[in-house]
Amino acid sequence: MTKKQMKAEIAIEKFESGYNCAQSVAYAFANEVNLDKNILMTIATGFGAGFGRKQEVCGAVSGAVIILGAKYGRKENDPVEKTEKTYSEVRKFIDKFTAERGTVNCLELLSGCDLLTEEGRKLFKDKNLKCEVCNRCVELACNLLQSDIEVGRSKDE
Repeated sequence: MTKKQMKAEIAIEKFESGYNCAQSVAYAFANEVNLDKNILMTIATGFGAGFGRKQEVCGAVSGAVIILGAKYGRKENDPVEKTEKTYSEVRKFIDKFTAERGTVNCLELLSGCDLLTEEGRKLFKDKNLKCEVCNRCVELACNLLQSDIEVGRSKDE
């Protein structure tokens, strides 16, 4: 099993156990950015299902952006260039995700299945969209993020 597969498998296992997509991606990469898993999962909670089930940006993408911010982000007294570096890394990630899935919008990824309605949640379950769509988004986010972190590590070394 490759490291890439391990991160994706960790995230999918977390997702399948009841945590949301954003939490699951963030959890899988906590050690990579030297942050506490529970703190990251707490921060990521509201990002699931496209921001609190509003189905905006895919939660798996949001979880990855949280990790990119933790890796590249600007702290107090850091130069503004760190913000630009972070924005650049986020854009690259989003472009790669979009190239694979066509969008980063949760509602579009789920083909219009509205998770705010009872009918939508039933359709989500009946069509097994968690497995058919969401797991794949979590896996893709992890694989892209792992590639980014490995590339970043080789540049830093």
